[in-house]
Amino acid sequence: MHKFFVPEKSILKGKIIITDEKQLHHMYGVLHLKVNEPLKAFDEKGSVYSCTLESLSAEKAVLAIREKCFPEAKKKPAVTIACAIPKKSKFDDIIDKLTQLGVEKIIPLKTERVVVKLNKEKEAARMIRWQKITLAAAEQSQRNDLVILEDVQSLKEVLQRVGNYDLKIIPTLEGNRRSLKEIFLQTQAKKILALVGPEGDFTPIEVELARKAGCIPVSLGDLVLRVETAAVAVASFLMLNEDH
Repeated sequence: MHKFFVPEKSILKGKIIITDEKQLHHMYGVLHLKVNEPLKAFDEKGSVYSCTLESLSAEKAVLAIREKCFPEAKKKPAVTIACAIPKKSKFDDIIDKLTQLGVEKIIPLKTERVVVKLNKEKEAARMIRWQKITLAAAEQSQRNDLVILEDVQSLKEVLQRVGNYDLKIIPTLEGNRRSLKEIFLQTQAKKILALVGPEGDFTPIEVELARKAGCIPVSLGDLVLRVETAAVAVASFLMLNEDH
């Protein structure tokens, strides 16, 4: 069954009104939805609505709410991935994949070896694009909530808030490291932060800063992974591991 994100403000008196042009085009021009067709919708609070399509045009869709289901308690840990911004548009794919995997929060990360330098204007433009990607990926993957996409931050800014997490890890290629599997299976952490470095890894100073803040250096294996591969590998292990 098709599922669509709807802001809570568009829900009124048992109806959902959709006026977003992109969503309407998808419903009207791509999916060719029909009146009385069953649909599902979700809002920013994670509530899910079972609906029937009441009317549809190129200007507006009206959904009649049949049932509202409130958010369920999460069984999986709440995972935040703070990931260094790679070159070109690779971060678009990272956001798409992490959203599909069900991570709770994504933080675009600036580190010493990040090549991409964004001014405030470019950061704002990319945030708009990245927000659109999270929305499309949430609808495609049928998740019931939107990933939280934070503003671009430095490593020091992220480390100032590590006290909010039960488990903090920093995959790195050098120094004394522990196995991610070993650490994960020994903890009952409900809130996890993973720091993913850029091409060339974190600098030794950055790793030491993270370690002093309570982050555990871990290994992702013998191979050197690209940023986008490392981010997805860490999220996949944390979100899909059934032994936790």
